[in-house]
Amino acid sequence: MRKPVYDLAGAVADIPDGATIMIGGFGGAGAPVELVHALIDQGARELTVVNNNAGNGAVGLAALIRERRVRKMICSFPRSADSSVFQELYAEGALQLELVPQGTLAERIRAGGAGIPAFFTRTSVGTPLAKGKEEREFDGQRYVMERWLKADYALVKARRADAYGNLLYNMTARNFAPLMCMAAATTIVQASEIVEPGGIDPEAVVTPGIFVNRLVEVRAPAQEERLVAEGVRYP
Repeated sequence: MRKPVYDLAGAVADIPDGATIMIGGFGGAGAPVELVHALIDQGARELTVVNNNAGNGAVGLAALIRERRVRKMICSFPRSADSSVFQELYAEGALQLELVPQGTLAERIRAGGAGIPAFFTRTSVGTPLAKGKEEREFDGQRYVMERWLKADYALVKARRADAYGNLLYNMTARNFAPLMCMAAATTIVQASEIVEPGGIDPEAVVTPGIFVNRLVEVRAPAQEERLVAEGVRYP
């Protein structure tokens, strides 16, 4: 089945206040900058955002946070060399944080896509991150129960999509995107090119089109690291 192709504004037009949104990217690698900027323009507020980081510089996710559109961040690395917006708002008490170890974050998202409501891991046992969570013993070791993560929307970036929504990523820009596509009720993909069916070798498909709902073609996508280095600010 062919997937509908939107412009950027149309792709995010129905995202409501209070939505939970997964945003692909590992630092700046694979960040769907154009989709996030379209979401800023759209105006949705009180969002819960799932991402590995909490934004860099004054573009992309950092800009979304700076505009006070995000109520809660669920991430592994809220602070990085190029981040300041998150720290400022968190210190003000204007932003909530759920800190999740990186491997646990990936597995929680994968579990959400696979329909697994909970799993046990040794990560965080005996630390403040385990507070209030169920623990059990298996084979003489303590494990913490973690719940799945699901989202209303996922915003991801791909190198190529075909008209059926099958996706190919650009090397490490792939990162969390395949898992997020599976865990979201609606997946919105910005791709550098959209080709006809057969334009991607079936053996190379990473994300099958069944997990994709909307496509946007962004032929020359911005690289977040370059925007940060140039001091770009959005909007």
